[in-house]
Amino acid sequence: MDRQSYLRIKEVMDGNEPADLLLRNCNIVNVFTGEIIHSNLAVSAGHFVFWSQTGRGKKEIDVKDRYVVPGLIDAHMHFESTMVQPRDLLAVAVMHGTTTLIADPHEAANVSGIQGIKYILDQTEDAPANVYVTMPSCVPATNLDDNGCDLTAEDMKPYVHHPRVLGLAEVMDAEAVLNADNKMFKKLELFDQNHIIDGHIPSLSGINLMKYSAAGIDTDHESIDFESALEKARLGIQVLIREGSAAHNVENLIKGILKSEIDNCNFSFCTDDRHVEDIVKIGHIDNNVRIAISLGMKPIDAIKIATINTARRYGLKHLGAIAPGYQADFIIVDNLKKFNVERVFVKGKEIKGKESFKKGPACPKELKHTVNISKITPEQFRLPIDDEPVHVISIVPRQITTEDVLIRFNPTENFKSYGDFKKIASIECHKNKGLIGVAITNGYGIQNGAIAISVAHDSHNIIVVGDNDKDMAVAANEIRRLQGGIVIVENGKVFDSLPLPIMGLISNESLDNVSAKIERLKNKAYEMGVYKDIDPFITLSFLSLPVIPKLRIIPRGLVSIGDLGPELIK
Repeated sequence: MDRQSYLRIKEVMDGNEPADLLLRNCNIVNVFTGEIIHSNLAVSAGHFVFWSQTGRGKKEIDVKDRYVVPGLIDAHMHFESTMVQPRDLLAVAVMHGTTTLIADPHEAANVSGIQGIKYILDQTEDAPANVYVTMPSCVPATNLDDNGCDLTAEDMKPYVHHPRVLGLAEVMDAEAVLNADNKMFKKLELFDQNHIIDGHIPSLSGINLMKYSAAGIDTDHESIDFESALEKARLGIQVLIREGSAAHNVENLIKGILKSEIDNCNFSFCTDDRHVEDIVKIGHIDNNVRIAISLGMKPIDAIKIATINTARRYGLKHLGAIAPGYQADFIIVDNLKKFNVERVFVKGKEIKGKESFKKGPACPKELKHTVNISKITPEQFRLPIDDEPVHVISIVPRQITTEDVLIRFNPTENFKSYGDFKKIASIECHKNKGLIGVAITNGYGIQNGAIAISVAHDSHNIIVVGDNDKDMAVAANEIRRLQGGIVIVENGKVFDSLPLPIMGLISNESLDNVSAKIERLKNKAYEMGVYKDIDPFITLSFLSLPVIPKLRIIPRGLVSIGDLGPELIK
C-alpha cells in the first residue's frame, strides 16, 4: 500500500474521518481462521480498514446479516475461449463474483504472437477487475505444430517486469523440460525469480513428474482424477481444479479431498476454457464453489480454494481475504449453501454490470484477416483404408482427454462415415501450406452434415468433423470466407455460423448476441446427433491439441501422446 492510502485509512481507524463505505450487520467470512465474524465492515481508499461494532461511513449499506466474502479468483483461464471481447467477458464474470482473473493468452499468441498478447493486456487495462497475465511458454505447443507465430524467451524479456505479468504460462512441452532443452530453459530461467511458472501435466507420474516439478513448475490444471491430483499436491504443485465447458473435474477432485481429509491449501479453482453462454447460465468460479458445497465440502473451505489459496500461490498478497490493508474486493451472497452472488465490489466500488465496463480500445487491423488457405475441395478429405487396424480418436464424455482405439475397417479407397465413426480433419490455415490431416473419430455423433471451427487448440488451424466430405468442404470454405468462426452445414447448405474475425478466435459482436448465437448453434448440433454429454465446439476444438492424451489430429496427421510427449503416427 502506498503512503497516501495508508494515511487515509489510518485517519478512519483513528476515528477522525468517516469511511468511504461502511457495511452494517455483516457476516464476514474470515479465510484465515475459518470463522464467521458478525460485525460492521469499513472500506476506504479502495482497501479494507477494519471490522467493528461501531464506525461511520460517507455511504452506509445495511447488509442484513448476509455473508461478505472475498472476491473470487480464477487461477487459470483463456479469454479467447469465451469467444467474446475481453471486457464483455469481464462484465459477466465479475457479476458472478470473480474479481480477479489470471489469463494465459496463448491462443492469441499462437495466431498473432506478441501482438495477440498485447491485445489481451490492452483490452483489460483499467477495467474494474484485476486481470493478470502469464506469458505463453509453448508457442507453438510442440515442434509438430503449424501455427501462426513462434514465441521465444527473447520476445518475452520486455514483459518480465510488467506489473500485470505474473510469470510463465502452462508449460505443455514436458518432453522439452525432461530433456533439459536449451530453448525451454531460457524461458524457465527468465521467470525463475519471484514469478509463477504454470504447468500442464495430464499424464506424467512417478520420477518423470518429480523431474518436471524440479524444473520449477508451480501449478497444474489437468488433473481429472484425485490420485493424479494428490501426487502433484504432495510435491508442492498447486492443483487448479478445473470446471470448464468440456472438462468437468470439480466433482472427482473435491470428492477425493473430502474422502482423504487432506489439507486443501494446495488447491485452487479455475475455469480454463468456458464458453460465455455457460457463464451466463451457470456461473463462473461461483459455480465451482457451489458444486464443492453441494458435494459436502464446508462452505468456508470451498471459499478458501476460490480465494486465499490462489492469492498466496500467485504472490497476490493484497488479494484473497477481508482484513485491514487488503484490497477491498468482495461479494455479498445470500447464504453459504446456495451461494448466490447478490452484489460485487472491486476496490470498494460497487460493480453494476455492463454499465461499469467502458468499451476497450479498437482491435488492431493486423489481428484481422488471419485465416490464410486456398479453397478446399471434398477430394482433399480422401482417406484410404487398407486391411491394417486404424487408430480412431475416441472421445471421452465430459473430459478433453481421448482414447486411442484400434479398429479394423473394410479396405476402401476413401473411408465413408458410418454408425458412430465420423471423419475429422485439421487444415493448416496460417501460411497456406496446404497441409490437411484426416482421421476417424467416434463419440461425437453428427449426422447429415458437418461442423467446422477455427478455434482449435493450440495452433488454431481449422478443424472440421462430418459424415460426408462434401459438407466438410462447404463448412471449411465458409470459415475461409468469414475469416474465422463456427459453422454448421446440413445437407450441403450452411445452417448458421458465428463469425470470429479477431484472430479467428474472437467475435466483434456483443456478449448477448454471441451467447444467443452459440446457444442456437449448440441446439442445432445436438439436433443433428451430436451427443449431449459433450460440448459440440470445445470438445471439437481440443481434438487437435497434441499435448493431451491420447490421440489427436493435426495438419500433419494423427498424433499419439504418451508420457514423454507427442509422436506422429506413420
